[in-house]
Amino acid sequence: MFGLMMERPLLISSLIDYAAKYHGRSEIVSRTVEGRIHRYNWADAQARAKRLANALQRLGIRPGDRVATLAWNTHRHLELYYGISGMGAISHTINPRLASDQLRYIMNHAEDALLFVDLTFVPIVEALMAELKTIRHVVVMTDEASMPAQTALRAPLCYETLLAGESPSFEWPTFDEKTASSLCYTSGTTGNPKGALFSHRSTMLHAYFMCMADFVAIARSDSVCPVVPMFHVNAWGVPYAVAMAGAKLVLPGPKLDGASLHDLFESEGVTLNLGVPTVWLGLLRYLDETGKRFSSLQRTLCGGSAMPETMIRALEERYDVRVTHGWGMTEMSPVGTVSALLPEQRALPKEQQYAFQAKQGRPMFNVELKIVDENGVALPHDGVSRGELLVRGPWVIREYYKDEAASRVAFDNEGWFRTGDIATIDEYGFMQIVDRQKDLIKSGGEWISSIDIENIAIAHPDIAEAAAIGLPHPRWGERPLLVVVPKPGRHPSKVEILSLIAERVAKWQVPDDVLFVDELPHTATGKVMKRSLRDRFGDFTWPAA
Repeated sequence: MFGLMMERPLLISSLIDYAAKYHGRSEIVSRTVEGRIHRYNWADAQARAKRLANALQRLGIRPGDRVATLAWNTHRHLELYYGISGMGAISHTINPRLASDQLRYIMNHAEDALLFVDLTFVPIVEALMAELKTIRHVVVMTDEASMPAQTALRAPLCYETLLAGESPSFEWPTFDEKTASSLCYTSGTTGNPKGALFSHRSTMLHAYFMCMADFVAIARSDSVCPVVPMFHVNAWGVPYAVAMAGAKLVLPGPKLDGASLHDLFESEGVTLNLGVPTVWLGLLRYLDETGKRFSSLQRTLCGGSAMPETMIRALEERYDVRVTHGWGMTEMSPVGTVSALLPEQRALPKEQQYAFQAKQGRPMFNVELKIVDENGVALPHDGVSRGELLVRGPWVIREYYKDEAASRVAFDNEGWFRTGDIATIDEYGFMQIVDRQKDLIKSGGEWISSIDIENIAIAHPDIAEAAAIGLPHPRWGERPLLVVVPKPGRHPSKVEILSLIAERVAKWQVPDDVLFVDELPHTATGKVMKRSLRDRFGDFTWPAA
């Protein structure tokens, strides 16, 4: 027997309609690529998204077609999120920081029919245009006055002119909530990038839990700034969750330096921001150099890679900003866990709370986690046992888009997704990433966590960033090498760093050497490229080898 309830599909178009109707005056503030600050509200955004949907139809876009974007976090990109998915097509956000061969592969593999591009990224498209097989039109996301005077693009269209010629009246179609809504590709650190094809249902469920109290808890009273790019897993779903909450949305555009972000946070009363630790490195450096503080910022959600405990302490103790860790993957829409503390942890002394905040957190409702050994046997949740982390849930992919080979190895025989992370889970359900499988260091038959070493090293007051990598060793198979970026004007010594690490880990886990560099290589999503470091220092000679 079924319940006698109305069947209303969960569709992305309902989000912007709700925001426009009940929170229509809530502001959307955007720093544009042209440099201006653009202001309007959710009602205005809905009208322009409908103009866009009409324009897409006139350009021949049909339900199921992929429409690509190469764009920053701006109001125009927000309109694309809703206009494309709302009319039944698939919003395909592309990371412009990827290598040209990856961009070419992604657009051809997705068979994109249309490409929207910010002025910043026009040269990228010009270099690739001849090899993009399916794209029929390129739309430059600007006004007529700012259109490039000379370009190798074939008859580019102007975004503002395109919208000006359309009606703000559009009837969003109704269809099955399982219909594909958006497509995001992994950064492709090994092999070709892989596509995660999200549905309207999975996106809506994810948005619900981004608003859930005791997790990210986006609320109507918030002013939210997603520094995480809208080209990276849909900015962690924030543009959808903010519409659901009816909150103010602040979009930083292309200016992500510490000074620009601080100015935007202050001028727009930002209460919540979301981003990766490298963003906070720049912000903290700016605050330390200028002596400035935050007048409105209350909390931050940090993901992408682990935020060191020292950075958590700095934000909370010096700047009164509450830090919450989040963890997920492109394949998970992406948020799976959040380190919001339980009442039991909030009752603990602050020193003990930090240990829980440094973990990646507890799963949101309907996300299941397990850790397994090398034979696939489930391990206990005791906070000590380390195993491969597997996940499943309603916003986790069941296979990759048009990639059977990758799909075959990505899931176990019960349909759990293999994350490639090594983790522990404690008795409270707090999960902590110990390392990526590919980054673990095996020395003399024993495993060493690169993340453990890095977190200790970053606690040194003179170190900005650190990466531990395993390199071949004639006796032990592999030994850890620590690569360090000092803070500007600081000169930490090897002896100081290794002594600090020796106080916290077993003797055999201490790196054999420390190298100092000006900067670490990062992926397009802000993670340290350890494979690049291993290649760079592959012929390194150990001091005592």
